[in-house]
Amino acid sequence: MTPIINSQLPEFNVQAFHNGSFRSVSNKDVEGKWAVFFFYPADFTFVCPTELVDLAEKYAELQSMGVEVYSVSTDSHFVHKAWHDASESIRKIKYPMLADPTGALSRAFGVLIEEEGMAYRGTFVVNPEGKIKLAEVHDNSIGRNADELLRKVEAAQFVATHDGEVCPAKWKRGAETLKPSIDLVGKI
Repeated sequence: MTPIINSQLPEFNVQAFHNGSFRSVSNKDVEGKWAVFFFYPADFTFVCPTELVDLAEKYAELQSMGVEVYSVSTDSHFVHKAWHDASESIRKIKYPMLADPTGALSRAFGVLIEEEGMAYRGTFVVNPEGKIKLAEVHDNSIGRNADELLRKVEAAQFVATHDGEVCPAKWKRGAETLKPSIDLVGKI
């Protein structure tokens, strides 16, 4: 299995439902920006709306950090719209909902469950150079927490702008970082 960390964002061009309309989204739209790709199994399910709404509640904060969020499932953009229209919770979502009915994007990120035609819960953070800096995949029975994701994005952005520094476990913005050195090894 080829590691996905620091690999280049795959080329893609998909349909999306965003702010009440349909539009195309491609890898070109992501260039030069921080991005979160948030894969989930399917619309009209039980755990997915809790995650998507949790992320929607952090969307303004992520955008203020220069991060665009893309949720992705193997449903069509028409199904995303139908779910949006039918669910008060899903109407809170302001980020693009990408449609991946062929599974091409899910497959490229390594989260497609081929025999089911749906994705695992996968979260990927992509830097402005198009490199995947965080990859996390969960079994579909385990929901994710947007607060944890926000902390990880902050850490990724911090280390990207502070050469040679790293963020230890439970690091939060404004907390002390570490500079790896021989002296540090004895403290771990």
